[in-house]
Amino acid sequence: MFQKNILPKPYKRGPMRVYILSRNKDLYSTRRLFEEATAKGWDVKVIDYLKCTIEIMKGELLINYQGKLLPIPDAIIPRIGASRTFYGAAMVRHFEMLDVFSTTGNLALTRSRDKLRSLQVLSKNDVDMPRTVFASNKSSAKDVIELSGGAPLVLKILEGTQGVGVVLVDSEKAAKSVLDAFYGMDVNLLVQEYIEEAGGADIRALVVNGEVVGAMKRQGAEGDFRSNLHQGGSATLYKLNRKEKATAIAAAKAMGLGVCGVDMIPSARGPLVMEVNSSPGLEGIEKSTNINIAAKIMEFIEKSTKPTDTDNPQKRKIKKDSIGA
Repeated sequence: MFQKNILPKPYKRGPMRVYILSRNKDLYSTRRLFEEATAKGWDVKVIDYLKCTIEIMKGELLINYQGKLLPIPDAIIPRIGASRTFYGAAMVRHFEMLDVFSTTGNLALTRSRDKLRSLQVLSKNDVDMPRTVFASNKSSAKDVIELSGGAPLVLKILEGTQGVGVVLVDSEKAAKSVLDAFYGMDVNLLVQEYIEEAGGADIRALVVNGEVVGAMKRQGAEGDFRSNLHQGGSATLYKLNRKEKATAIAAAKAMGLGVCGVDMIPSARGPLVMEVNSSPGLEGIEKSTNINIAAKIMEFIEKSTKPTDTDNPQKRKIKKDSIGA
């Protein structure tokens, strides 16, 4: 039985209380975040957000975890899986309404998980990207191909992640066939220009609190234009030039993300943003750069919040999302 209407007792100033919202404590990123928080002497727990239950009453917001009332933390670090975005974002929102600091806000999380919405927001903020066309299945495939600049083209299913659902078509005939097939199945997809000069490589810049803390270059496997590490790509240390750094910071700011991975593709007209990842993996970038990214995230939390003090209670001021999209 759940404990009802018993608020957790506030605690004296002591260690920072931090929850990592993750389904698997053994994942590299979750483990590293836990290690760095523990090294600071903080009270840190890995919370499986799918096992949390929220209670909503007049003037009262409660969170139960595995049948017990969950004490309110000072900060949370969301590590929400793409397939669990709706529930995960609901949990993050509940914590935020309790004035808990989150390294990734619920609005920024849901915004980043929608590829089309993300590109619209980035475009509004003058962030450069590959030419992109979105159309319904009622549109002419021929018109879509022409608007995209002609073959070769990259087709991306909106619901795809980690390189799954991304197709390169090298002729207009092939593009029309694939588009007709997708449209026939009522699949939502983006059509983008193919940046041939990138040679199957892209750049991942890790941004924390408005600063680039590390960058790596990812190269696709032999014969594969996708550079995702999950698809067999490799990663090496990369030093961003001034324009690449400015683009990464601008993209993170436009999306309202405190911690994110900005994926850029090099082109003749400069770096083009492909995606902004709100739950970037730490393994590839920490191992390729030898930079302690997890520690940088802990520093971000320290600058953004402080432990509860029952002798001198102060309402936390959580920065509100004002992106408006």
